[in-house]
Amino acid sequence: MFRLLLFCLLPYLNVGAAAISLQNLPAHVRSTHPALLAARLSIDEARGRQLGAGRLSNPEVGLELFHDNQFREGNVSLSFEQRFPLTAKLKLEKQMTAQLVQAAELEVQDMERKLVAEVRAAAIEVLAQQKRLELTRQQMGLMKELSDFVAARVGEGEISALDEAQLKLDSQRLELELRRLEGERVRMLGLLRSVAGSDIEVQGTLPPIGTVPQKNPWEQRADYRMAKLKEDAAKTGLELARARKWEDIGAGVFVEGEREESGRELGNTPFFGFRISLPLPLWNKNEGEVAEKSAGVNRSALETKALASAIRSDVTAARNEMQAAAQLEKETREKLLPLVTEQMERLEKAYENGQTDLITVQRTREQRLQAESMLLDAARDFHLARIRYETAIGSQP
Repeated sequence: MFRLLLFCLLPYLNVGAAAISLQNLPAHVRSTHPALLAARLSIDEARGRQLGAGRLSNPEVGLELFHDNQFREGNVSLSFEQRFPLTAKLKLEKQMTAQLVQAAELEVQDMERKLVAEVRAAAIEVLAQQKRLELTRQQMGLMKELSDFVAARVGEGEISALDEAQLKLDSQRLELELRRLEGERVRMLGLLRSVAGSDIEVQGTLPPIGTVPQKNPWEQRADYRMAKLKEDAAKTGLELARARKWEDIGAGVFVEGEREESGRELGNTPFFGFRISLPLPLWNKNEGEVAEKSAGVNRSALETKALASAIRSDVTAARNEMQAAAQLEKETREKLLPLVTEQMERLEKAYENGQTDLITVQRTREQRLQAESMLLDAARDFHLARIRYETAIGSQP
């Protein structure tokens, strides 16, 4: 018995675990999850790439020196050249990197959406399991009361000793079931800590079932906005590929000085010049990249359309599951549970008066526990469906 008590209390002896309520879990995940902290650095990376985009190439300075083998005559040339784009390539590069920064931000938001949903769902499972453990302990309490009553009657010879043996058997079975449920709770708590990325303990109870929400817009969901943005970025990439058909034009100035020897006198005749170079797209017109980006635009549009269809299906399915779970919980709470409770109380009184047998009483108690478990499962399924619905529309606490 001491081992059983120690096993049941072991999860609560973890002093290092932070106790967090269900309402505060999303904020905790957003601020402490290691994967999110690492993912946010990708935004800084995208912003760093944005700093270097859309800039002119560095200018070039040249120096040329010619002379004869005796260094009496020669030529010195100093040049400065800068390359300029003929198209709006630099503007498109800036636009595309800005879109990629927004895409990185939306990707982190989508990651937050998924992680928060996983943690909330795992927390609901833990709270439901804690409630299931509580129901089993209540059942063990009722079993102990009945055992005390039967033991007293057996001593007086009013009840058979077989009933007392049956109660001991049922009590042992409930103790083993309690250990199994506690082991399942430990597993669920480990899963919660794994998805939360920290050593936490969820506190509180399952919230009451609310009303099923009406259909809400989902177009602001992070991954859908990211898909639309990537579609726009693909179009920008296509324009940029077309702009890269023309390479940069080169323009520069130079100064030349010439040293000549005429008789005994040397003469310098410096002069200035201007040069320009224009690359001609004769052999490479960048058709390959243009074709690649064109296919990417079509693919992005189809991916956005497919994602929209999947989101609509997820929203509808989650809402239907909420309605079904809420209806089941209501019928169990208002119809089945009162009937089972009333029948159990009648049979217990009848057993005390010797009007029925112990097996019938135990069967009714099991039915009561099953009804309460059905009520708990319906509430759990409602909250899980609500989490899926809020995740599907992109609206989370």
